[in-house]
Amino acid sequence: MFRAILLFIIVFVTACSSTKYIANNQSIVKKVVIDSVNKQFEEEVYNYIQKDIRPTAKFSINVLIYNMFNTKDGRYKTSNIRPLGTPPPILDSTLVEISRNQIEKYLKSKGYFNATVESDIKVKNKRAEVFFKAHPGTAFSVNKVTFEIPDEQVKSLYFSNKGVFTHLKEGMRYDDDSLAYERDQIHQLLRQHGYFDFSRPYVKFSVDSNLNVSKANVTLIIDNPLDKPKHEQFKIGEINILVAPNSDGFPPDSTYKMNERIFRGLRYTDLSKKFRRNPITRYNYLQQGQLYDVRNENLTYDRLYELNVFKNVKIDYNRPADSLNVVNPVIQLIPQKIMSNRIEGEVPFNAGTVGFTLSNTYTNNNLFRGAERFEFQIKGGLQARLGQGNSVFSEIYQRDFSVSTNLKVPRLMIPFMRARPSRGGMPHTVFSASYVYALQKDLFQRKVVLTSVAYEFMETRSKFHSITPINFEYRVGGLLFDPEDPTNPNYEIVNNNLYNLALLTRRNVTFGIKYTYSMNAEKLLTTGNFLYFRGDMDMAGNMLQGFTRLLGRKHYPENDDFAEVFGLPFNQYVRPEVDVRWYKGLGGEQQFVARLNAGIGYAYGNSVEVPFEKKFYAGGSSGVRAWQARTLGPGNYNRGETITSEVARRALFGLDQIGELHIESNLEYRYKLLNKFFGAKLKGAVFLDAGNIWNVQNGSSETRFNLKSLGNQIAIGAGTGFRYDVQYFVFRFDVGLKLKDPQFRGSDQWVISKFLGGGKAFRDAYDAANTPDSYRFVQYNFGIGMPF
Repeated sequence: MFRAILLFIIVFVTACSSTKYIANNQSIVKKVVIDSVNKQFEEEVYNYIQKDIRPTAKFSINVLIYNMFNTKDGRYKTSNIRPLGTPPPILDSTLVEISRNQIEKYLKSKGYFNATVESDIKVKNKRAEVFFKAHPGTAFSVNKVTFEIPDEQVKSLYFSNKGVFTHLKEGMRYDDDSLAYERDQIHQLLRQHGYFDFSRPYVKFSVDSNLNVSKANVTLIIDNPLDKPKHEQFKIGEINILVAPNSDGFPPDSTYKMNERIFRGLRYTDLSKKFRRNPITRYNYLQQGQLYDVRNENLTYDRLYELNVFKNVKIDYNRPADSLNVVNPVIQLIPQKIMSNRIEGEVPFNAGTVGFTLSNTYTNNNLFRGAERFEFQIKGGLQARLGQGNSVFSEIYQRDFSVSTNLKVPRLMIPFMRARPSRGGMPHTVFSASYVYALQKDLFQRKVVLTSVAYEFMETRSKFHSITPINFEYRVGGLLFDPEDPTNPNYEIVNNNLYNLALLTRRNVTFGIKYTYSMNAEKLLTTGNFLYFRGDMDMAGNMLQGFTRLLGRKHYPENDDFAEVFGLPFNQYVRPEVDVRWYKGLGGEQQFVARLNAGIGYAYGNSVEVPFEKKFYAGGSSGVRAWQARTLGPGNYNRGETITSEVARRALFGLDQIGELHIESNLEYRYKLLNKFFGAKLKGAVFLDAGNIWNVQNGSSETRFNLKSLGNQIAIGAGTGFRYDVQYFVFRFDVGLKLKDPQFRGSDQWVISKFLGGGKAFRDAYDAANTPDSYRFVQYNFGIGMPF
């Protein structure tokens, strides 16, 4: 392994030496120095350096890849250049001069009117250093601001609102960006108050810098329209909403007839005959008689697109000949395909297992002619062990089947209330129902029925709420062996897995509520700076407990004497969970992400344990990625020591390693590898994951959470990954390496030392004692979408 690493380093360093591929009269830019520029402008000034002469990192993998594919006979190719990687920055004096000129212009735009910039180039051994030295002079400040606004109404509107947005103040350093911002804000302000025809060129600035005191007078001018004494305000007239016959668009005007009926100033014409009036007009925010407001126009665009039934939304305006101050909106809607059927297959595989999942999903985006989205899905799957010496089919240990349906209505259907549409985002009422069947070979079978009603709405563009006032769950299960027969090979499972099997085989109901709040979810695919938060609260059983108490029914769950509703015991628990992430942009497509994810399930009242599906597991492609899902924890739990029977370990695979408390943290650095890789971007990542799960109310001391033992029970993994970004979704491949494994004791937890030492003897000893389980230092994860 050491020799392979050494060889890789030699090849890497050699390939990065770009100077050997260039001509003798060429140089590679290794360094750019910008001198005598105010620190607050340094980053922006660097952006004015032409990209083709910006130095790359000392060891740039992008340049390495470019050199590997675009060199021939010891020189860079001049034709048939492959779009892989990034070419090295070859010195070009023309680009240096362009950069110098752009820096000088930028400094002048920031108030340094007398600024000059000098450039210098030093070359040695085909390596160039470029120097830019600025002579900014004294920064000019704004001495006096005057206004020339002949339209008194526009003037009054500006002065009554400018305190909210203006950056233009006397005494400030002169800045072109502040003037441009002022122009944009004035344009937006007037377009919000009826000035339909107002455009940015009406706003001008006159700057007088001839005061000889490093000060400038600024005059803001808002011109009137040509040959008109003032700007006109417009009101909304008759609104026309037209739905095209099909996805091909509109026929010529002469081939269709407009609806003759006008209701509340709106004429609705549906040429497709597929959409009811109210569900569409509900999200038109342009109302007859109101002043034109560009915010209402944009909101109408957004909501009609969010209905997800129109592939094109266009808003035009007509002006009636008999009125100069009215505009009539014409909203043209072209529908998209209403129904679709999607068949998906998946082959999930990990160390020692392989599976197959097949699903068919039927979707109707307009079930009741009101943009209601209906989905019906049938899904089935198998999971089998590998490497056991038998055929894959004989090693199938898990079977799953599910039928699910949900109906999403684009409004809040609250009984006895009429909820007004939110301006923050499209609201939805979601009705869901599903049936799930699971079979663990020779161990148990389980059936679950789930139904719920949820309300989803946006408080603002960044703040999302989901409230589920009705969440009903029915569970029933049964063992596939006699737990009283000590000769049965699965008898040991009862003793070592009492709580989980009891949960899986219990017949009970859950009736509760859920609430979810998230912030900044719309920014997750960006590379900027932001904080993401998601909080979930799941509570059940409180209402039913109050109901049974009113009926005088007592409960003693510690003695397995549970209160019942309609002959079924009910679950009572609380389960909060939070996910907090900090995203830090590092320039370009580089980003650092820090994440903390924690949750706890706590049973009380009529329950001694939270339902099996409500427990947490660790590992997997979005968790501690060096572990396969459900193979980490709880605490210091060691399967080989706890379950001594090979038959029991085989039967309990993936079931015994769940807990009531989950704490996990992740650090990840993301960067771009290739801009063009088979038609898409190839990105990379390096990460460090840490976390585990624990029991809180049940389990042995080694699996229960103890703050003093926290350091001893944390698992740590690290790794690297690739993301193939095709714009609409991301294919992800991550490789995780175990660093610290809490199932062992003392210094043996740092399994990275075993890995670096070869690891074969360690793996052989573990595999012999834990058959059919095997130990793997490295875990491979495939997925679609980012891990977080």
